[in-house]
Amino acid sequence: MTARLTLICHASTEAVRKAAFPSDEPLDRHGLSDATALVGKLPGADRCWTSPELRTRQTAEALHLNAISLSTLRDCDYGAWKGYTLDEILTRDPQAVETWLRDPADAPHGGESLLSLMQRIAQWLEGEKAMDRHSILVTHATVIRAAIIHAIGAAPNSFWLINIAPLSVTRLSGKDSRWNLMFAGSLMSKAEPVSLD
Repeated sequence: MTARLTLICHASTEAVRKAAFPSDEPLDRHGLSDATALVGKLPGADRCWTSPELRTRQTAEALHLNAISLSTLRDCDYGAWKGYTLDEILTRDPQAVETWLRDPADAPHGGESLLSLMQRIAQWLEGEKAMDRHSILVTHATVIRAAIIHAIGAAPNSFWLINIAPLSVTRLSGKDSRWNLMFAGSLMSKAEPVSLD
C-alpha cells in the first residue's frame, strides 16, 4: 500500500503580499485569478481535503476540487500577532520575534507554537500512511513545511529553511515506515497538466 499526498499551498491573499500574520482573510483578486487559471491541471484524486480557513476553501473551489474541510490541516494560530505585519511586530517586540524564529517550542504571541503545529501534522501524516490512496490537500505554507520536516526527518529548526509559495505543489509518498518527498515546485510554471503518477 502506498499513500500519495499532493499538498497545494493556497493562492495569494493581502496578508501574504504584506508579509502579515494571517487572520481568516479571503484570496485577493490575483490569487483568485491565478487559481482559476489552473483548473484542469491537477490529476484526479481519491480524496480532497482543505483546511477550514476561507483562503484555502476559496482556493479549492477555484481549482474545482470537491474538498472536505479538515481542522487538523488548519494554519498555525498566531494569537495576538494576527493581522499585524512582521515589521510591525519587530518594531514592538523584536526580542519576541527573535525567540520565536529561533525556538520552535516558543509561542510569544500566545497562540500555537511551531513545534505543536509540527507534532499535529506529523500525527496526521502517520495515520495517512496506512491509506492506499491519492489525496489532494489545499492548505497553508506552515502545514506544508511541517509535513516536509516530518517526511524527511529534518530538525524542527529547519522550518524557516523551506520556502513555500502560493499555489506551489509538494508531493509526498508514504509506504511502510517512511515518507518520501517526491516533488516540490510551482503549478504556475506548468503549461501542461501536472502528472503526479
